Amino acid sequence: MENNITKLFNIKYPIVQGGMVWNSGWKLASAVSNAGGLGLIGAGSMYPEVLREHIQKCKKATQNPFGVNVPMLYPNLEEIIQIIIEEGVKIVFTSAGNPKTWTAYLKEKGITVVHVVSSVKFALKSQEAGVDAVVAEGFEAGGHNGREETTTLTLIPMVKEKLKIPLIAAGGIATGRGMLAAMVLGADGVQIGSRFVASEEASSHINFKEAVVKAQDGDTHLTLKELAPVRLIKNQFFNEVQALCQQKATVEQLKEKLGKGRAKKGMFEGDLDAGELEIGQVAGLIHEIKPVAAIVKEIVEEFETVKKSFC
Repeated sequence: MENNITKLFNIKYPIVQGGMVWNSGWKLASAVSNAGGLGLIGAGSMYPEVLREHIQKCKKATQNPFGVNVPMLYPNLEEIIQIIIEEGVKIVFTSAGNPKTWTAYLKEKGITVVHVVSSVKFALKSQEAGVDAVVAEGFEAGGHNGREETTTLTLIPMVKEKLKIPLIAAGGIATGRGMLAAMVLGADGVQIGSRFVASEEASSHINFKEAVVKAQDGDTHLTLKELAPVRLIKNQFFNEVQALCQQKATVEQLKEKLGKGRAKKGMFEGDLDAGELEIGQVAGLIHEIKPVAAIVKEIVEEFETVKKSFC
């Protein structure tokens, strides 16, 4: 399955695990890398020294390439970047910010840089900034999402039409069929988040994993557009937010409702009522919590089987 993405990252399969907050610790990242994909540690929910610990444990757990996902709105961003360099991480995925800020500096240090976008406009800005590849993430994705609300089905071919560097598709992909569809549309590889949440190695709480497995069509919704759009499982917290939105609450009122640690409360601590439960629409296709190795094997085998059926 060799192509531009497998060559870029020196991996077996063009499958990247999303660097999701409160889900993507060293156990998940190393398991995905050991299974032939590219595992990512999610720095967005880690204090700097916690990230260092996860990187060090990941290096011991896998001999294969892995990376770190860095949301650029992180308050300790400079310290995070220095830890990544000090620990010898060779792949960084950046998101939620301007790719020009750190791309040149990271590349000077010999680091492969990928930026996550939700539009053609920002894909081209990322290319101009010198990134090595782009992740184009559609509206179906879980967690924080683009304001454009462009679906993966339309976003990937539109980005592919303009982009000259490798393209990774994200949003709504959890199966081999989904992976094949994304690559037919023009992607060189896929980034998968939600499916790996429901894995044994994900650092998220078992309550959250089970909620993902139980989720069906229509159980997730994009909300908090006044702050930063985020796709959540509908629960008590979601309903309270929606009620505030219907009352035309101010940004400050919404911030007060969100508070601090809401995502940790839901995904890491397992509070299914008061917590923020970030997951993609594709949760409706996830029916079982499995080891990462089994998930990757299942995706690759389905990809190959379906691909042969069209040849």
